[in-house]
Amino acid sequence: MTFTDADVAELYDKLNAWQGADADFYDPLVDAARDVLDVGCGTGQMLISARERGHTGRFTGVDPDSASLARALSRRGDLELVLGKAADMRWEGEFDLAVMSSNAFQFFVTDEELRESLRAIRTALRPGGRFAFDTRYAPAREWEQWQLSETEIDGLVVSYDVESVEKGVVTVSEITSRDGEVIRKDRAAMRFVEVEELNGFLAEAGFRVEGQFGDWKRGPITALSRSVVTVAATPS
Repeated sequence: MTFTDADVAELYDKLNAWQGADADFYDPLVDAARDVLDVGCGTGQMLISARERGHTGRFTGVDPDSASLARALSRRGDLELVLGKAADMRWEGEFDLAVMSSNAFQFFVTDEELRESLRAIRTALRPGGRFAFDTRYAPAREWEQWQLSETEIDGLVVSYDVESVEKGVVTVSEITSRDGEVIRKDRAAMRFVEVEELNGFLAEAGFRVEGQFGDWKRGPITALSRSVVTVAATPS
């Protein structure tokens, strides 16, 4: 049997419903902004949720996965969705808020891609605009737990195989199986950036760190943190 890209997008929504502590963090930021840019929007759950709450501003999502964007459009036709990568964006001063949720920031693997993407996000924001995003806390070494995790839903089992860890870049395969048969294997590389290095990239792009937290309740970064949640701002 085949397991298509559209099937993957649907499964993602089932496994990652927009709710919980991260939604509680981002939703007020989105609600307070007029024009919102969702970088790495995936299936659009954050923007769709805000529309359902009554937000009437401009919502633009960017993602390199066409199946995810198609799923978003099938659920809401009033979103502006663009197929592409962050580094390719060419908006200038059009948004009050840019967001990257669900650790999408970690898919900026090389220094060049990270720099180009941050410059494009910075350029897309108005003076005083904000960029909110999250990434896994590198010292927690979360990838060491991935091979121990397994999720089952609708007769499908999703598991992970960490293939390599080199200079902060983790290459991992997500394996989807049914009745013990592998029906899909997707490979990706993710970068775990140290906090000091991350802030250096932000400063280089023209951002000022407004707040940086070790959890979704805006607690400090500690040895027990699993995430780094950042709100950065452009000059007013």
